[in-house]
Amino acid sequence: MGSGIAQLSATMGFNTILYEYNPEVLEKSKAAIEKILQGLVEKKKLQEIEKKEIFQRIDFTSDIDHCVAEIIIEAIIENPGAKIDLLNQLAGLNTDKTILATNTSSLSVTGIGNNILIPGRFIGMHFFNPAPVMKLVEVVTTEKTSKEVIQIIVGLAKKLGKTPVVCKDAPGFIVNRVARPFYIESLRLLEEEKTSVVVIDELLEATGFKMGPFKLMDLIGNDVNYAVSSSLYEQLNKPGRLMPSYIQKEKVEKKELGKKSGKGYYDYSKNN
Repeated sequence: MGSGIAQLSATMGFNTILYEYNPEVLEKSKAAIEKILQGLVEKKKLQEIEKKEIFQRIDFTSDIDHCVAEIIIEAIIENPGAKIDLLNQLAGLNTDKTILATNTSSLSVTGIGNNILIPGRFIGMHFFNPAPVMKLVEVVTTEKTSKEVIQIIVGLAKKLGKTPVVCKDAPGFIVNRVARPFYIESLRLLEEEKTSVVVIDELLEATGFKMGPFKLMDLIGNDVNYAVSSSLYEQLNKPGRLMPSYIQKEKVEKKELGKKSGKGYYDYSKNN
């Protein structure tokens, strides 16, 4: 997700810093962005010179001291402690005018904001995968987020070609709250052996969904999707209708995470 946001930012003309503490992961991210941009050139959606200009606008670094900017979007693992630690490091490196945004899809933005150094300059900016393509961005506010910060982030989302929707911090925000039954009921049908992965996907795609639930979970990553389902389940006091599926839990335990691991509900290894 971080790579996608960086690619989007640079494409829309912003000088961008992409930070990843692990140099090997950083190189993979760099290669992935270059491959995507080259694919756009080959499809004649981008000119070669534009590709070079976009790539040149991204500063790839594994040195956190280089992370000085007007707006910083954190997009690391869904772990509140890790996010808080990183955001406080970034707050210490920057001025009190820097805006810090988290791309969390399920964690409490308020809970994170209450533990960082500049809560008034902190906000949720939830992109959807893949970030360069999906139009919606949820702008998630807390009681401490300043009106100025909200206006700036809404403006930034629009400059990135996105449709921002402002919402107050609540479990799952808007989209993930609404989307849980789409995934969980589909998994429940599978648990009850009523039908198959392929049939469910084909039926829902036939009704107008661009992607069936299992294809979408494989794209998002079963680890991420399961974490969101578990988080909402806990935050909403464990309603039975939102109980996470043991099938998806097993997928996570087996490292069958979807496209990024080569296998999920579908096998992607033959496409590699």
